[in-house]
Amino acid sequence: MLCNRIKHLSIGQRLYPIKNHVAAYCSNIQAIDMSYDVFESKNSDNNLSPLIIMHGLFGSKQNWRGVGRALASKMNRKVITVDARNHGNSPHTDDHGSKSMAADIVQLMHRLNFQKISVLGHSMGGRTMMYFALKYPEMVDKGIIADISPISIPGDISIMSKILLAMKNINIPSDVPMAAGRQLANAQLIKVVPSKETVDFVLLNLRRSDDGKYYWIHNVDALYNNMSGFTKYSETIGGLPPFKGPIMFICGKNSPYVDPNHWPQIQNIFPNSEIHWLDAGHLVHFDQAAKFIELTVNFLNK
Repeated sequence: MLCNRIKHLSIGQRLYPIKNHVAAYCSNIQAIDMSYDVFESKNSDNNLSPLIIMHGLFGSKQNWRGVGRALASKMNRKVITVDARNHGNSPHTDDHGSKSMAADIVQLMHRLNFQKISVLGHSMGGRTMMYFALKYPEMVDKGIIADISPISIPGDISIMSKILLAMKNINIPSDVPMAAGRQLANAQLIKVVPSKETVDFVLLNLRRSDDGKYYWIHNVDALYNNMSGFTKYSETIGGLPPFKGPIMFICGKNSPYVDPNHWPQIQNIFPNSEIHWLDAGHLVHFDQAAKFIELTVNFLNK
């Protein structure tokens, strides 16, 4: 269904009026043009649905470069990795949630002239892709959801708010070189999150400008201000009909993000779904990369 009213589409940091655009923009969501990379083999088949991959919180398309390249080499379909809004090289905006990030996916499809896609999302990106499939089922061929549930999130999600608050308050003198600046940031973050793996992952987003000023590449203020929305996902997808297309969940046995007891409820939302448990933590695509790639390739090639 097309929207006949003029809406505004955000390209970069500017807003452009648009007419007759898809329903994604009919609720006054301002979509942005995401930064993306394309991976494809010499034998890419344009008749196969392209795979779009969205990372999780604090991540970027760079984190998925190896997986994206490997998937493209093993399949005859295009693989596109994206920087979600407020992350990586994509534009910053005050709005941050599954609805707006799904609108960004629709916008990317129009930019690349894709009619139908397969989707892969991890954590925050997984919830975006689940919402996208439920809201726009006609645009989705198949979906892979990495270590996130539509039902609940772990109780320690409040730690993410503490991390973001610590990031907002980090103070590094401009005359300190990058290596020393990272050490200072590490010392301040580790007080909040006693997990070296998490802190190291967050520090991948620390940058230093030419004038020596330190900054985070993602929009810390917007992520912090929208963090409460992560606990209201049931409201986000409430009222949407089940997605009847093929969906595969790949989850970590050592991660708290998906409760096995919720599987019957998950199947009510995604009736044509399957689940695989790998010996991994939340970063299941890192901890078990080879198996993750194998499962994904087999699923998409069915």
